[in-house]
Amino acid sequence: MSRPVAPPAAEPDTPAASVSAAPAAEPETAAAGLGAPAPQPRPADPALELPAERRLRVHEIFYSLQGESTFAGLPCVLVRLTGCQMRCRWCDTEYAFYEGSWMSLEQVLAEVAAFRCPLVEVTGGEPLLQPGTPPLLAALCDAGYEVLLETGGGLDAGGVDPRVRRIVDVKCPGSGEAENNCWANLDLLTARDEVKFVLAGEADYRWAREVVERHRLAERCPVHFSPVHGELEPADLAAWVLRDRLPVRVALQLHKLLWGGETRGV
Repeated sequence: MSRPVAPPAAEPDTPAASVSAAPAAEPETAAAGLGAPAPQPRPADPALELPAERRLRVHEIFYSLQGESTFAGLPCVLVRLTGCQMRCRWCDTEYAFYEGSWMSLEQVLAEVAAFRCPLVEVTGGEPLLQPGTPPLLAALCDAGYEVLLETGGGLDAGGVDPRVRRIVDVKCPGSGEAENNCWANLDLLTARDEVKFVLAGEADYRWAREVVERHRLAERCPVHFSPVHGELEPADLAAWVLRDRLPVRVALQLHKLLWGGETRGV
């Protein structure tokens, strides 16, 4: 199994978009003469001049294997956006809270296209925090991609293009964010969508089991129970699911099994 790779080299006429290098600062120009107006401040990045719906703060765009969901194991381009309103105790992408560079919607589409992969996931952080996310999702669908949205489940996902497959987290008590679930999202689920519970222990399992049964989630879409990496033994979770004959999938994070829990860009 190969490690994630960089995109193929861009053609000479292909605009290159980098999320790792900040644009060079423009040199200051001296005033033309006494009494000349002070130079006006410029945005730190040209993308900031665009409407909010046409720009995104991107932490990274990379090509790897889809690590979770029913698409696990498939080659996938992942667009990780910056920012999250939640602070889950076991979060494994805290670096995405603040890091990242502004890109135009067109730059994001061009960088995704360079990988020549039909499957794209938009993730975070919490991608729905950014006004540019719904237009990006729609544009990716228009371009012919199979599009996944991974959302933390704390914001309304009802405005997402119906062609997108929503993968909605339901935060368990062990995360510290259970009170911030947007429960209305469960009423929006269709057979195209998926639900994920990340479990820190048996108390989380019992809580998640009750939610699945009360909302009849397994009758609506695939449901995933995933153990907190390094905290809940997967075999214990599997035993509970088998004991209760619960119609859910025990899901392990494939990217962590392959490349470890600390490796970025996978």
